[in-house]
Amino acid sequence: MLLGLVVVPLLIWVVGNRILGPYTHGNNLHAGPMALLGDFYEGLSQGWPSYWVVALGPLVIIVIARALWELIVPGKTAQPAASAPKNPNKSNTRIEPTVGKDRL
Repeated sequence: MLLGLVVVPLLIWVVGNRILGPYTHGNNLHAGPMALLGDFYEGLSQGWPSYWVVALGPLVIIVIARALWELIVPGKTAQPAASAPKNPNKSNTRIEPTVGKDRL
């Protein structure tokens, strides 16, 4: 969540500052990143959807990526499809049957 609330808006400011020029805020023609963060949090408090997309976008991307990864590469939490219930009292060692020589 910190990624969408702080890092992404600051990255937007850096890219916008390089490509579009300085960020203006009211009469201040060279407002810094904190002015953009203030405007961003104001937009969040107003409930503007574009601001919420920026804030929640990284979280949504991470959740979707994890779900897809779990579907593609099942982790330790996945259960085997045809596993028989195990008896906790038995060991996993195999016992071979033997026949005594006197029984042949």
